[in-house]
Amino acid sequence: MQVAIAVVFATGLFLAGLGVAALLQPQLARNLLGGFAGSAFKHYVELAVRAVVGIAFITAAQRLPGPVLFQVAGWVLLATTVVLAALPWQQHRRFARWSVPKAMAYLPVIGIASLVLGGAVLASAYAASAA
Repeated sequence: MQVAIAVVFATGLFLAGLGVAALLQPQLARNLLGGFAGSAFKHYVELAVRAVVGIAFITAAQRLPGPVLFQVAGWVLLATTVVLAALPWQQHRRFARWSVPKAMAYLPVIGIASLVLGGAVLASAYAASAA
């Protein structure tokens, strides 16, 4: 359980860091978001990280405030990971090349949302570890 909560905490740090980067270093955020599907290796690393985070959310959910939200988020991560794993990585890259530039028009919104979500995830992980 402690490992799952640590992964939840690390996810919160990642989201908060992404938020800061999106607002203060937009090119860094663009490179990060655009690079996930850049190669087969990065594609599979992303899938592994998504699966670990999804499992951690589901495992830790009952100890976190808002357990249903964490369970749903975990299952969504796992389901979308299965879909991405079933596709050739080049298709993931094509989709990313099409969608990421469109999303970059909303980078400030992404930054604020990432900060808010990252803060909420960090607070939840802290509450669970303090209990």
